[in-house]
Amino acid sequence: MNNYHYIHKQSLRSLIFPTIIFFTIQIIGVIGYYYIENYSITDSFYTTILAISTVGFGTPHALSEHGKIFTSILILLSFGTIGYYFTILSRFVVEGIFSNFYKERKMEKKVKKLENHVIICGYGRNGKQASIELAEHNENFVIIDNDEQIIEIIKHETNYNYILGDATHEDVLIKAGIDKAKSLITTMPNDANNVYVVLTARELNKNIKIISRASEDLSDKKLKRAGATNVIMPDKIGGQRMAKLVTQPDIVEFIEYILLQSNKEVNLTEISCQDLASCFVDKTISELGIRNKSGANIIGLKSADGFYIFNPNPETTLTKDDQLFVLGTPEQVEILKNILTTGD
Repeated sequence: MNNYHYIHKQSLRSLIFPTIIFFTIQIIGVIGYYYIENYSITDSFYTTILAISTVGFGTPHALSEHGKIFTSILILLSFGTIGYYFTILSRFVVEGIFSNFYKERKMEKKVKKLENHVIICGYGRNGKQASIELAEHNENFVIIDNDEQIIEIIKHETNYNYILGDATHEDVLIKAGIDKAKSLITTMPNDANNVYVVLTARELNKNIKIISRASEDLSDKKLKRAGATNVIMPDKIGGQRMAKLVTQPDIVEFIEYILLQSNKEVNLTEISCQDLASCFVDKTISELGIRNKSGANIIGLKSADGFYIFNPNPETTLTKDDQLFVLGTPEQVEILKNILTTGD
C-alpha cells in the first residue's frame, strides 16, 4: 500500500473509535431514560442529547432520583469524548480528508469502467507529453505514478485519470485495467523498471501494444525480448534531430509542423481499411479517385504482411487488411474516411 493511501486510511480509522463511543453513549442514554424514567423513545433521545451536549434545556419531565444519578453518570461518560469526536470531525472537514476520500473513490470507479484505453506509466517529461498528445486525439488513458506531489499536480491542473502507485507492481496494473487496455506506454527513467513493467504487462495481456522508453544503448534489445512492441530512446532521437536541424533544417521543421504542431491545420493520419466498403475491396487507388473526391493524399500504405509502401502507385489495390497513411486537413481526412466506409 502506498504512503498516500496509508495516511488516508489511518485518518479514517482515527475517526472510527470516537464515532463508536459517541453513538454508544447515545444508545446507553436512550435505553436508560426509557427504562428508568419510562420516557418514550423520542423523549429518551431528546434528553440524552441534552445531557451529553450540556446545553442546559429542561427535560420533558422532572427526573427521579435514579434518573438524576443516571444523568450525572452519562454526563461524566460523555465529558471530553464528545469534544474530542467533534474536534476530529472538524479536522476532517477543514483538511478536506472527506473530500479527498470521495474524489479518490470516484476516480477508482471511473478508471474501473475504462475499456480499450491507454496506460501511461510515469508522468515525467515523456509521460506528460504523451498525455497531452493522447488528450488531443480524444483517447481514454490513465496515468500511473508513485509520486504524491505529481499526482497532486495532475489532480489540480488536469482532468486526466490517474492512479497513485508503483507500476512495477502487478496489482497496480490490474487496478489500471491492464486486461482491458489496448496500449501501455512506460516512460520511467529507470530501464530496469521499464523492463519489469513490460514483462508484467505482457503476461497480464498477451495482445496489448507496449511502447517503452529506454535510456541505455543495450536496453532496447532487452525490452523487445521482454515483450515491448516498440522501444523509444529519447536521447538518441534528440541527438539525431539536432544533427538534422544542421544538415536538413527545413525538412525537420516541415515534418514537425505536420506531426507535432497543435494547430492541426494539416494532419498525417492513419486509417484502417478494416471497415472498407465492399465495393472498394480489390480496387486500385486510381479507381477510387480519392484525391479528387476528398482532397486528401495517400502518402503511404502498410500491407497485411507488414511491408510499408511509400507513395503507393495509383495501381495499388486495397484490401481490408491494409493500413493507409493519409495527409490532409481534418475536413479532408473525415471526407475520405466517410467515402472508404460508406462507398458513397
